[in-house]
Formats: sequence, structure tokens, C-alpha cells
Amino acid sequence: MKKIKYFIQFILITFIFFIFKILGARISSLIGGKLIELIGPAFRSKAIIHKNIKNVFPEINPQQLNKIKSSMWNNYGRVFAEYMFMKEFRSGSLSKNISIEGEEILQKIKENNQKVIFISGHFSNFELMAMQIDKLGLKIAAIYRPLNNTFLNPIMEKIRKKYICKNQIKKGLGGLKELIKLNHDGCSTALMIDQRVTEGIKSNFFGKKAFTTTIPAQLTKKFALPVVPIFIERIGNLKFKMKVFDPINFSKEDSVEDVTSKLNKILENMILKNPNNWIWTHNRWK
Repeated sequence: MKKIKYFIQFILITFIFFIFKILGARISSLIGGKLIELIGPAFRSKAIIHKNIKNVFPEINPQQLNKIKSSMWNNYGRVFAEYMFMKEFRSGSLSKNISIEGEEILQKIKENNQKVIFISGHFSNFELMAMQIDKLGLKIAAIYRPLNNTFLNPIMEKIRKKYICKNQIKKGLGGLKELIKLNHDGCSTALMIDQRVTEGIKSNFFGKKAFTTTIPAQLTKKFALPVVPIFIERIGNLKFKMKVFDPINFSKEDSVEDVTSKLNKILENMILKNPNNWIWTHNRWK
């Protein structure tokens, strides 16, 4: 039964992608945003979204809460539509729409042939971060979670490998082994730290314990790698601004728990800067 549902989803989404390609990036992003803004609240995750926002903003009024929800769904829909235009974002007419504050930090990492751990969360069009790092010529491996839909996942993997970065590492034990091998070959690592992972540890996140990945902490402890946070926000319909922060060098005395907690604090500050651009659907405090 699940396979039938996934196949129907695959047919529907590939048809929508086909229509988007015809309409072009600007109209497709607008339609995708409005469409998901309209139907998104019907999903089961609406209770999780409400709870998550209240966890972070306990005193928020209903109007502000609804604004965050609507903006999040709109951004979600835009990202969905923009997958069809990753080629244009990488090397076409949309490439000029992505500005980078702190590009000199990336250039220095490249010049020094340095390995680092890039961390961020699901903000704005989060796929563009790894793309920009790869475009600048840094060797990078990005960790991702495969889609549950086995019909649709190969399409998304192809887009990621072709236009974002070729080293796409599936989340899990097998992926971690591959990541360590690539690290030995001189690759930096890029990953999102804002999803709930049962193989992680419970770490403070907005004052409550939440399961959090320990991969960045493990890598920095094992290989003495600096951590470079990156934040991206949508500043226009198809315009984005990335901010690259200075590398963080953790000491040998910092435990995995210490590093993970400090990175969660960085993530908190990113969310507070633009809560409308974060994907609130992840069940962090389950």
C-alpha cells in the first residue's frame, strides 16, 4: 500500500516539476510558495509546528505565530519549486542572486587546503550553501537524509550530485564510514544539525533537552577540525544572502557533549535571527 502511495506521489510531483520548468523560476517559486502555504496547514505536522514555535517563543501572540507558520510553508513551497532550477542557481542567470558575506573565510580555507566542518540548519533554500562552497572549489562532502519515497529519491539525488556537490553522503553508519574516508582524502564535511536523530545525544536546545547529532563533535574531536557555521536567508523572491562565520577551534578538553551544546547555541541564534525561514516541522523535543 505504501509503495502505491509513493508511486502516485512520484507521478504527481514529476508532473508538477515539468510544469515548473515550463513556467520558469520566478513564477514557479511564487506558485510553489502560495500552494504549500495553502495546503501545508492540512498536514499532520501542524501540531508539531505549533508546539515547536511555542517552545521557542512561549509569549508569542496568535497573529505572530500564524505569520511564522505561513512564512515557513511559503518558503517550503519555494524551495520545492526551486529544485528544478538548481542549474541556473549554480551557473546560470540566478547565480548572481546569491551573495556571500565572509567569502574571504572560504577562500582562506581553500588556499590553506584546510579541512573543516560546515554546519547549518534548514533555513531558506538550504541546498544553496553546499552549492556555493563547492562552486568556490573547496572539496566537500554533504550529509543528507534520503527521502522515504524510493521512486522520487533518485531524482533528488541526481539533482544534488550534479548541481550541489558530487559527494552526497547518506545519513547513517555506512555514510559515516564513507565520510571518514573522504576526510582522509582531504574533503571538508557539510551537514545540518537541526533534525532530530535518535542516534545522537540529548542536548540543550532553547532550554529543553533535544536529541541532537554528535557527528560534528565526533569529527572535531577525532581529527581536530575547526567548525565553520553558515547561515542563509531569503532576502527577496529569488535572492539569498549567505553568512560564513569565523572558524571555531574547540580544545581537547571540550567533550562531545560540550561541543554539541555550543553548536546548538549557534543554531538557536540563527533561528532567532529569522524564524520565518526555518523549517519548524522537525520534532526536536519528542
